[in-house]
Amino acid sequence: MSPMSKSAATVQRPALAALAMVPLLTSVGVLAGGGAGALGLRAPRLDLIAQASAAIQVHLASALAAFLIGAVLLLGAKGTLSHRALGWAWAGAMGATAVSSFFIHQVNPGGLSLIHALSGWVVVALPVALYAARRHKVQLHRRSMTGLYFGGMFLAGGLAFLPGRLLGQVFFG
Repeated sequence: MSPMSKSAATVQRPALAALAMVPLLTSVGVLAGGGAGALGLRAPRLDLIAQASAAIQVHLASALAAFLIGAVLLLGAKGTLSHRALGWAWAGAMGATAVSSFFIHQVNPGGLSLIHALSGWVVVALPVALYAARRHKVQLHRRSMTGLYFGGMFLAGGLAFLPGRLLGQVFFG
């Protein structure tokens, strides 16, 4: 078992599952306008993604991969061969997400925006977290990777669902 106690892991897993449900619940209206009357399902506008630039499509695909792989890593056993293999896949997806964001300029046409600071953070923090794992600095690795996952996926990812942004338009119109 990992250094995390069984009781802490028992509390952490439902909390992570609940956080992962926020985009789904929001897209069906439960969190976006209240109550059972808001449950009118509507199909996401995937055509908007198909019409987006290649940079946005790469960014979205790698972010989705990082989100899913990261959830498996957070919920699974640590230190195993599968954890290490998935960890490298996650690092690649997270790196691709960060680098591809530098080619997206919808928020500030022609330049970088504040959200690109998060991508810069990933470009710096990801190698630190990988180095910590290679040197068996478990606490630093855990804190860094957890911060990258939640910061990248829920802070930056959450901003992508704001009105006027692509995912906001795809899911909420």
